[in-house]
Amino acid sequence: MGDDKVVQFEEMGLDNRLLKSIKLLGWKEPTMIQEKAIPLALEGKDLLAKGRTGCGKTGAFLIPIMHQILSNKKYDSNQSISAIILAPTKELCRQIFIHAKDLNHCSSNAIRIVDLNEGESEKSLKPILIEKPDIVISTPSRLLKHLKIGNLDGVKEGLKFLVADEADLMFSFGYEADMKEVLSLILPSYGCQCFLTSATLNAEALELKKLVLNNPVTLKLEEPDLLESGKLTQYHVKCEDDEKFVILSAMFKLNLLRGKTIIFVNNVNQCYKIKLFLEQFGVRSCVLNSELPIKSRCFAVEQFNRGTYDIIVANDEICLENIETTKKTSKKKKKRDIYEECSNVSRGIDFQYVSNVINFDFPLTFNSYVHRVGRTARGCQDTEGTALSLISIKELPRFELMKDRLETGSSFKPYVFRMEELEPFRYRCRDALRAITGIAIKEARIKEIKREILSSEKLKSYLKEHPKDFKVLTQDKALGTTKQKFDHLKHVPEYIIPPTLQGAIPSTSVRKRHVDGGSIKYETQSHQVKRRKRNRKKGKDPLEFV
Repeated sequence: MGDDKVVQFEEMGLDNRLLKSIKLLGWKEPTMIQEKAIPLALEGKDLLAKGRTGCGKTGAFLIPIMHQILSNKKYDSNQSISAIILAPTKELCRQIFIHAKDLNHCSSNAIRIVDLNEGESEKSLKPILIEKPDIVISTPSRLLKHLKIGNLDGVKEGLKFLVADEADLMFSFGYEADMKEVLSLILPSYGCQCFLTSATLNAEALELKKLVLNNPVTLKLEEPDLLESGKLTQYHVKCEDDEKFVILSAMFKLNLLRGKTIIFVNNVNQCYKIKLFLEQFGVRSCVLNSELPIKSRCFAVEQFNRGTYDIIVANDEICLENIETTKKTSKKKKKRDIYEECSNVSRGIDFQYVSNVINFDFPLTFNSYVHRVGRTARGCQDTEGTALSLISIKELPRFELMKDRLETGSSFKPYVFRMEELEPFRYRCRDALRAITGIAIKEARIKEIKREILSSEKLKSYLKEHPKDFKVLTQDKALGTTKQKFDHLKHVPEYIIPPTLQGAIPSTSVRKRHVDGGSIKYETQSHQVKRRKRNRKKGKDPLEFV
């Protein structure tokens, strides 16, 4: 039994300031990968770590690196760039930066940390980089730009740690040439301690391993691709395409989903279609659009994490530039292989405390399914989660392959919907979808792009100098999200609620009938209270319409 005991952070010999920060973050004990990786890293070993999404890989390399930097500062006053952390996307760089800042909180910010993607330009970051921050976080291409213009002179002399996070994506994103050039410019001749982390150890990760690692320890944790069924429950519903919208509206309006929800789709248009659809029912959501700038995408995630929105719609569409880059570097590969290798928005983003993941469009690849579902029931957040996949007839073959590959077919429980009981919702959904035309979706996307243009710091000076262009943007015709508004869809009349779900939805959403002047009208309970107050003022019997 003694071998099963988890080695606690306090037993790893970490700096007390780090331990205080870890406690403030609420990390009660190390995750499996942290328990194995941190002691090895403190011994100076190179590491190649494979771990499931949400298993704590970021902490596994940040904690030992920051401990060593704090220890070195006690004896060495020379300031130098000690660690470079590379990640394939700006979003992931930002998340690593936030984690590092949190871990640095109790050390009075003794460790200087910079994210190269935060600056508007390479020149704007030059004064900061001249001071030689301890940790530099960047994508390979942005780091290469700074190296070429001389912002990181002398990095070879002081570099002690190099990290490649989500290493399998470094080449898939077309970073192969950049990575090789970066490594030639930053790796000291005497070498440095290197960490490669990844959710999958594919050919790209192994190629990078040859370039940077020296006799590494490989941590391939014996854990399933997905969490144990005790924390993650997977449901599926086999339905027609139009029935997906019926189920979605019923689940939110009948209060069948509790907590924060991510709805995954396979393209950007579908994101906006679902957002506009939910708006018709009075359900608020935000969109994580891969086409928008990094700050806008991060802002959407922050709004979701703060609870401004409880629903976020995210797409797994692969950016065209990534496909083109991959095609050039892998001409012999089939299209399916390209889609398998390229990343998507479901990977690397730190969605916090997600209770539900809905696969409105079933994912195209196995890895995509794992990364989507990995957004909920994350070990570091100690939450349980539910994954619901809505599967149309054309998606069934992919679903069957997924079950076989996971070897946990029994964990896919059927979520039983009696579609005949949801027939009233079907009519309401038809009304809502009738208003969401292709033009409405296009206008919604244009509206968001215009908002980005008007709020762009880079374009403010241009718009001041070109008032005509500014006038065109601000005085263009108003863009309507939908041609029609169906306010009645925001409320759920009592008579359409299935008998088994009576009382499941909040009372403020239920419309009750009353007779007024010989006609039947519907109103919410909040309206009933207001009407009764008016009747009292008029001297009417307050119980007349109860």
